[in-house]
Amino acid sequence: MPEEMAYRGPMNHSRGPFSRWPRATDAVLAVVVFVTTVFVSSEEPNQDPVIRALGDISIAGYVVILVASSALYWRRRQPLVVLTVILAAFTLSRRLGHSYDLFCLPIALYGVGRYSTNDRWSYAAVGGTMAVVGINAFVQGETAFDVGTGFVVLVVVWYIGRRNRNRADYLTLLQERAAQLEREQAAEARRAVVEERTRIARELHDVVAHRVSVMTVQAGAAKTVAADDPDGALRAMEAVEQAGRQALDELRHLLGVLRPDAGVEGLGPQPGLADVPRLVDQFRQAGLDVSLTMNGAQADLPARVDLSTYRIVQEALTNVLKHAGPNTRTEARLTSDGDGVAVEVLDDGQGTTSLPGSGHGIVGMRERAQLLGGSLDAGPRPAGGFRVAAYLPVGGQRA
Repeated sequence: MPEEMAYRGPMNHSRGPFSRWPRATDAVLAVVVFVTTVFVSSEEPNQDPVIRALGDISIAGYVVILVASSALYWRRRQPLVVLTVILAAFTLSRRLGHSYDLFCLPIALYGVGRYSTNDRWSYAAVGGTMAVVGINAFVQGETAFDVGTGFVVLVVVWYIGRRNRNRADYLTLLQERAAQLEREQAAEARRAVVEERTRIARELHDVVAHRVSVMTVQAGAAKTVAADDPDGALRAMEAVEQAGRQALDELRHLLGVLRPDAGVEGLGPQPGLADVPRLVDQFRQAGLDVSLTMNGAQADLPARVDLSTYRIVQEALTNVLKHAGPNTRTEARLTSDGDGVAVEVLDDGQGTTSLPGSGHGIVGMRERAQLLGGSLDAGPRPAGGFRVAAYLPVGGQRA
């Protein structure tokens, strides 16, 4: 993924004091609205606001203003209840013959638009507020212009609150999606690590099982003929040395992939179908009586099919050497029909050697085949011996 398109984490949006300290700011807001309502008012609907003295307000008026202003403290948690309380205080102030400007009314209506999660109740709150204000304005004899202006102000503050709520919901959704993307990327990275470790473990098993089996068989042969045939024992030990060097080279290649500073130039190519004849020759040198038949073999197989074919043949022949021993008659057949590669390894099971193994050989071969969308069957033959048959499709989907 290009660097400029890479994920950069959740967006950081600046937060104001109303978001950082909601309860404290709402308490301060309630106090400010109370003080403003007490000292700033217009005695008549058409007059400009004036500053008045404390004695101009009755005890009942102070109670109404205090209740309406204090309700703003709960405007985030119960916006509809707060609006209802303020509308009741607004109506009561008019019934008592007072004309206090309850500045908390537009603030409460903004809170309904901003914090109410039920759209139907939010619309109903706007309609109810306009109805209450309109009725009181009609009773007070206010002009249509003043009433219309009040309606516009109330609708505008409610709409601003609603837009801010939609924007906050959208930003929250973006942050949730970003967090989900981050979790998915982390899970994908872990899955890739597990898959790579499994692949390397499979390769290490194939390399070690094959080479060590050859070395063990050759060392046993050298020990057997050391007294009677020193030259034969020497040749067997040379084969052990060669197998050990090849094992080290392959292990160095695999482990080099894990080095962060490993260069591509220093890594050799993975073995493939073209290397199967050389592999069979190595088993012949280890004492296995093996023949190879290759029909229609392709040279342009996908890398994963090429490598898996080689590893399946290697593991099957290694199992013959470990469990049936040298001098076992074995046939390896590879056939390519353009759509895939068929592998079949047969032995007569007449040997006597049985070396301990991990028990993962057949499981690993079957996993290789299934990862390519192919199949593998392995089991005893009716006439004796063992048979491994696999089919690896060229265009198969990874399981």
